Amino acid sequence: MRFLHMLPQLLGVSFLAMAIGLLLMGLGRQFTARLQRRVGPPFYQAYIDVLKCFSKGSITHGFVMDLGSIMSLAGLLATAYYVPFVQWTATGSGSLVIILYMMTIGYLGMAMGVSASGNPQAPLGISRALALMFGYKIPLVMVILAMILVTGTSDLLSIVNAQQGGPSHWFLLKFPIGFIAVEIAFQGMIGERPYDMMIAPAEIASGPMVELSGKYLGLAFLLHSVQLYVETALIVNLFFGGAANPATFFGKQVFVYLTSMAVNAVMARYRIEQGIAHLWKWAGSLAFIQLLTTKGGF
Repeated sequence: MRFLHMLPQLLGVSFLAMAIGLLLMGLGRQFTARLQRRVGPPFYQAYIDVLKCFSKGSITHGFVMDLGSIMSLAGLLATAYYVPFVQWTATGSGSLVIILYMMTIGYLGMAMGVSASGNPQAPLGISRALALMFGYKIPLVMVILAMILVTGTSDLLSIVNAQQGGPSHWFLLKFPIGFIAVEIAFQGMIGERPYDMMIAPAEIASGPMVELSGKYLGLAFLLHSVQLYVETALIVNLFFGGAANPATFFGKQVFVYLTSMAVNAVMARYRIEQGIAHLWKWAGSLAFIQLLTTKGGF
């Protein structure tokens, strides 16, 4: 009965996450085009791409591929239920432990699905993505741990409430080194340059997406859209104090994402070993400094 009572909220958050994520994708492409002095596609192009993918025929490579594709999207949608949107969550909880755990399930689901395709380029891209995860997850966890030490809670809703009172109370100012570390890690989390080696079209023919067609490619678009929503919302809640209304919250998400796209537009791709080393060297070092200085304050 409780699930049936929550079902409208869960469906609402699911569609909201996909809609906002697809809009961010479109705005990012427009922004990149303007930086490169191009016209670029319309901001709603991502919606059209998804509809086109679901309208075309699909090739499956078995039950494992189907299950992995569904599992990956379901894992990230479940994560969205715990990430506050305007200081509200569908589950009533914002546990950072659950958020970090559920995000990993989404990525592992994609790894399972595309690896079952049989194309050697797909597992190569997945192996790069999983290796890169060690580079960005550790700095992210260290910064979150620093915030937990300060606030005394791992509940994201409580962390948002601790930042109320205006920009001077945002953790962006309290954890500036940690914010830089997370921003570097965020570049790897969403797979943008210089950390886009897991798709690298000229090297591994788009890696995980090489065998995706029709609805499977459409699910990959939706997966990335929910990923963008979850990760930009996470940064907004961690460092920008959330928001009092949806328009402000979305505006902060756009700022976070377009900052990343500006870096993507001017950077070249690292090799996989360079990317991991760079994340550990810079994001990891900055996050560790933030953690040490936070502990030193107690």
